[in-house]
Amino acid sequence: MEDLRRKTADEIEKDVIFSHAIKAGKRIYYMDVRKTRKDEMYLSITESKKITTGEGEDAKVSFEKHKIFLYREDFGNFIDGLTKTIKFIHEAEKANADASTAPEAPAPEDSTSDEFKIEF
Repeated sequence: MEDLRRKTADEIEKDVIFSHAIKAGKRIYYMDVRKTRKDEMYLSITESKKITTGEGEDAKVSFEKHKIFLYREDFGNFIDGLTKTIKFIHEAEKANADASTAPEAPAPEDSTSDEFKIEF
């Protein structure tokens, strides 16, 4: 019979095949590649936000975490939706900047295109 106990933190870390962390202010986004019991890979995206309550010596730090699990069969739809959403934001921001009298901020140097394509 299969052991149904909960995994320890060390066991969970062993399940991670690849990991990439993205720091964004008080948040960190973790992109972890893991495998299912059938050895199929999937993406686990975790947002971790630092929460500080209280002040001085009474201050307590905790982390609020939210997870999304994305499986291979959904990659294409996810990327399509993400691409459309990012394109909408860029176009809306450009329209807002054009409507204002302030000069538009220059694009980030590492930006090569408003669109990106990922093939599976």
